[in-house]
Amino acid sequence: MKPYTEEMERLMRAMFCRLSEKDRRRYAAVEAQKLGWGGKEYISKLLGIDSRTICQGLADLKEMQEPTPGRIRRQGGGRKSIISTTPELESIFF
Repeated sequence: MKPYTEEMERLMRAMFCRLSEKDRRRYAAVEAQKLGWGGKEYISKLLGIDSRTICQGLADLKEMQEPTPGRIRRQGGGRKSIISTTPELESIFF
């Protein structure tokens, strides 16, 4: 099985190296699923990982929760507005 070109394989390995351990498992699992039968073996050889890592990635994908549409951060993340942290500012400027 050789579904990808040499250039695509090179790009996949380059991207794989830059991911966290958890994201590596998930990426490998997604690629193996796309290929179907024989995908786990091909991806494990291509990326130099054990097929059990791909199995763990598949389990990780099943447990993932759906992201909230339109959100990148969790609700309430980020800095609070200065007016909410310093109420006297409103009386000074308004």
